[in-house]
Amino acid sequence: MIEINNPKTIRAWAFYDWANSVYSLVISTAIFPIYYSSQTNTHVRVINGEEVAFVRFFSLEFINTELYSYVMSLSFLVVALISPLLSGIADYTGSKKKFLKFFCYLGSVSCGMLYFFDPNHLELSMLFALLASIGFWGSLVFYNAYLPEIAEPALHDEVSAKGFAYGYIGSSILLIGILAVLMTIGYDYSKYAFIAVALWWAGFAQVTYRAIPNNVYARKPDNSYIWKGYQELKLVWSELNDQINLKRYLRSFFVYSMGVQTVMLMAVLFAKKEIEWGGSGDTGLIASVLIIQFVAVAGAYGFARLSSRIGNVPVLGIALIIWIGICVSAYFIQTPLQFYILAGVVGLVMGGIQSLSRSTYSKMLPETTDHASYFSFYDVVEKLGIVIGTLLFGIIEGVTASMRMSSIAMLSFFVVGLILLLFVKREKSISPLIQNKTY
Repeated sequence: MIEINNPKTIRAWAFYDWANSVYSLVISTAIFPIYYSSQTNTHVRVINGEEVAFVRFFSLEFINTELYSYVMSLSFLVVALISPLLSGIADYTGSKKKFLKFFCYLGSVSCGMLYFFDPNHLELSMLFALLASIGFWGSLVFYNAYLPEIAEPALHDEVSAKGFAYGYIGSSILLIGILAVLMTIGYDYSKYAFIAVALWWAGFAQVTYRAIPNNVYARKPDNSYIWKGYQELKLVWSELNDQINLKRYLRSFFVYSMGVQTVMLMAVLFAKKEIEWGGSGDTGLIASVLIIQFVAVAGAYGFARLSSRIGNVPVLGIALIIWIGICVSAYFIQTPLQFYILAGVVGLVMGGIQSLSRSTYSKMLPETTDHASYFSFYDVVEKLGIVIGTLLFGIIEGVTASMRMSSIAMLSFFVVGLILLLFVKREKSISPLIQNKTY
């Protein structure tokens, strides 16, 4: 058994956020979207007075950012389909650490392979983008499942926020270093950043692997563990049917997740296409990403502190109201200054809503030793929401040739998510480790 609330273990667990968040920042948010957009900007047509870049992919024609949305959507669908099986097996065999390593290395190697990105071989190039996303999000299934095993529920908000804060700081350090180099030698060398991400991710993950155990509950599986994994999941799903408040929360989480991650994934591409940057160019875009990162650190801790005073559910409601304002503002902004201000607001709520969503779910769980299976359900809900969000974003852009119209669609997700959140009752945590604590 692992010693719960051990500061060394908690720091090592949180350090995986330091390691893998460089994918989220450099690959999915900052450098790669800009690189992808510039590399696929050769075939341009004017639609409704706007220049729109098209690409061919398996003999089909798409707007370049529309295709990007679809590839990301597919990656989330794959994770949603495979994580329940893998998590059930991981819980029964006590092998979460092995699965965490596998997806970590899949993601980091795929990031390194983006160095060879070639718009003339777009199918193969986007395969690496797909696998990198699967590696990142797949590893989070098993990473998140460690949270109830390393800290008691009373500390979940704080520990969850610590992980996100480590991630924002670590990834920002690497991005600043990359930006300093690119400003010196030129953005034509952006592809070297993908190798830096691969080395950083796989390298710093070793800090986590040295401290977290592989088999917390000392399980000894028999030869039928694959089928036991299915049985484990069936049991978890049936148990959730008795958790009415938890189901209400998951409905809200499912809907607003469609908006949160989609906005984060597409924000830089939106800004590159819809904002006139003048001479600041890509440097201005990356600066806006750094604004989001540093504000997000304060946001994660700030929302955690506020939740300790008024509860998780009310704070999540506040965050969703702010997200609604963000989507409305995104439709109207025109200048870099306006985007910088909006980026600061996004950063404030981005860290807060991600951290609180995870810790709120962990507080609502019943007593169980099958944390990976429960968190796989959480991750499947989130990933299916993102599949719908990114798919709809791409479809609307493909039809209207405007990313601004897609941003309006995101607004509906936050509105519906907020309405559903109103039905979640504020109760004492189910866990006996928490006394007189309301989420």
